[in-house]
Amino acid sequence: METLKIAFFCWESIYTERVGGLARAATHLAEELAKKHEVHFFTRGIGDLEVNGVKYHCYCPHGSNIVEYCKNLSLKLVDVFKEFDNPKFDILHFHDWHMVEALHILRDKNTVFTYHSTEYGRNGNKFGNWWEFREISGKEWYAGLIAKKITTVSDTLKNEVMWLYNIPEWKIRVVPNGVHPEEFYTDVDAGLVKKEYRIHPLAPLIVFAGRLVYQKGPDLLLRAIPEVLKHRWDAKFIFIGDGDMRSWLEEKAKNLPVLFTGYIPDREFVRLLNSADIVVIPSRNEPFGLILLEAWSAKRCVVATDVGGLSENIDNFYDGIKVYPTPESIAWGINYVIDDSEGVRLLGERGREKVEQRFRWKVIAKKMIDVYRSV
Repeated sequence: METLKIAFFCWESIYTERVGGLARAATHLAEELAKKHEVHFFTRGIGDLEVNGVKYHCYCPHGSNIVEYCKNLSLKLVDVFKEFDNPKFDILHFHDWHMVEALHILRDKNTVFTYHSTEYGRNGNKFGNWWEFREISGKEWYAGLIAKKITTVSDTLKNEVMWLYNIPEWKIRVVPNGVHPEEFYTDVDAGLVKKEYRIHPLAPLIVFAGRLVYQKGPDLLLRAIPEVLKHRWDAKFIFIGDGDMRSWLEEKAKNLPVLFTGYIPDREFVRLLNSADIVVIPSRNEPFGLILLEAWSAKRCVVATDVGGLSENIDNFYDGIKVYPTPESIAWGINYVIDDSEGVRLLGERGREKVEQRFRWKVIAKKMIDVYRSV
């Protein structure tokens, strides 16, 4: 196969600046592609580096708000890009709205734009009149207009951007996210890990992992806890992550068996993940949901809301439990499996099987290469 020279434009990566799941998704895709192709990753940070075959070119931007900040980053990285565009790049791959100014300047090249989510999906109508909401949504529309090819991480997101931005279906391909399952599975003594967090080894541990923001629904899970405790008084809950809802959630959880860890190192996250009895994903909107693949990689039982990529990828009652995005339904889903240790084990095992069949990064990278060649 011909070796391609590929440029990634993404505002975060695992090794430079990291905010959310986009960093992991873009980084691992770049690394998988770099096994056979030349990949350069233009992002924010300080200094250049090379990791796992991917060449990172960084710039530290400035700006009084997120829109100005990303514009500054985008324009500067175009200048950096030009230093490495000889010989010419075959494909320029842009991830989310942060780099749309760069996409505009380089629009005559072979470009691919990936929607990992939309501003509408992240915030709904809450910020419909907020100026940054309008600016970001406008950039997302313009990217869909000028990019040669569009990819989305789920069919749900594909339909969303077709509806929001009038993108024709022929222009869009669905390429899901992937995972390296071995990174999220480890052989731990769950009882000992629970004891470290002052939880009885036999008490069921329910884990939430993600940003503590409205989209991810941590408040829905919090409001479900009293109903779970009526069924299992000894259930304990750990919320891993941080976000603008954390202070409010901690205030509401004062009399509940809940621990908020904030951000924790990846190694500790994997230990906790593998010690959980149930992983709950209570999102209101979820274009894909990388935490689903991470939980399945750890062979964990998942209770998730029936939305977006979660809905598409879970086979209900076979490899996960799908519930409505309401506290009552989330509590029902947890209570349905919490006393069935064999059922919990089977749901997790089947999830891992699905990961092996469909979601390893080497499978996803092949699909993306097909998109590149179509451009």
